[in-house]
Amino acid sequence: MAVLKDDDLPFDAKMLDRLAEVSIRVGLNLQPGQDLLITAPVESLPLVRRLAAEAYRNGAEVVTTMLSDDEVSLARFRHASDESLDRSANWVFEGMAEAFDNNTARLAVSGSNPLLLSGQDPVRVARAGKSMSIAAKPAMERITNFTTNWNIVSYPGLAWAKQVFPDKEDDAAVAALAEAIFSISRVDNDDPIAAWGLHQETLTKRQKWLNEKCFHALHYKAPGTDLTIGLADGHEWKGGSSTSKNGIDCTPNIPTEEVFTTPHFQRVDGIVRATKPLVHQGTLISGIEVIFEKGEIVEAKADEGEEVFLQLIDTDEGARRLGEVALVPHSSPISSSGLLFYNTLYDENASCHIALGQCYSKCFKGDIGKDPEAVIKAGGNSSNIHVDWMIGSGELDIDGVTKEGEKTPVMRKGEWAY
Repeated sequence: MAVLKDDDLPFDAKMLDRLAEVSIRVGLNLQPGQDLLITAPVESLPLVRRLAAEAYRNGAEVVTTMLSDDEVSLARFRHASDESLDRSANWVFEGMAEAFDNNTARLAVSGSNPLLLSGQDPVRVARAGKSMSIAAKPAMERITNFTTNWNIVSYPGLAWAKQVFPDKEDDAAVAALAEAIFSISRVDNDDPIAAWGLHQETLTKRQKWLNEKCFHALHYKAPGTDLTIGLADGHEWKGGSSTSKNGIDCTPNIPTEEVFTTPHFQRVDGIVRATKPLVHQGTLISGIEVIFEKGEIVEAKADEGEEVFLQLIDTDEGARRLGEVALVPHSSPISSSGLLFYNTLYDENASCHIALGQCYSKCFKGDIGKDPEAVIKAGGNSSNIHVDWMIGSGELDIDGVTKEGEKTPVMRKGEWAY
């Protein structure tokens, strides 16, 4: 795949400069003397080059890039043996974990084909996905435990753009996706850094209100959904910027509209139906419906991609339990765009969502998150996966529930009610 020069891009290349600035200065808040690891699809090199330059301008010591390619990824499923799918390059993730332990910042660029593996054997995809999850655990634990400052940002790749805008010509589709990314990421104005400061103030107000209420549980009611999610003991709501264990305030997701916390892995009961499709390992999974009992999924089905979803929740013991609960208003910029992005970073910020698998240890008060045993005792889940899926809509009502059973409206018809 040829990497386009700035003059050949079907959108204003200067917007990539702004996106790189926001990613490095707001997303990572990269500090002088820090190393930086960037993973990205090769198609996104116009952005990666800007990210590296912005990082060095902000005092980075060494910037290391790891590039992926869709055709290389497909080659494995087309030609590799079944047995080889049960192995992954553990050494890569062990090296990443060591880097994070030594204060290296982490930046991921998304932008590859979200349905790349949709035509592949789902059993082979699931086998490779499971081995990858197991191999990646040392690195993923550092991210979910917030060992270092990290950020994820997106580039408008062609295959992704054609999924979002299938009726447009190639350049027009990329231009339309780029416009959406730049707008939703708040870089389409004269001072994106200031815009992010104002947005953080809003997220801070929301998480402060929830932390003051200190609800014991949340009750969700919507068509197809009647679900009670118990919250972990000593949980704390977060949103936007957070302080990583290396002492750096960073905003992991660009964009972000959520406030989120850790549910109690043993106190989730009821039925819930997804309101948007989930793209997992290149497969579209739609119409997810599950029943929880005492925190565990006991029944699960999906209208499309069911086999992949069932394989996912069998990854390990914790894969059938929740590790995150997040609140997003239905009127968020992403939801208001009316677009389905086929990309969890975007689609999860259009809707209230939950995540199966590993919890975020940072979502606890005091020193709980510093001790893995204390996290488990407080109700935090442990797993090799962390997969978000969307359950919010304009018909969703949420009540906060105290230990005594008193209810306070949190959301009505998908909007904040406090």
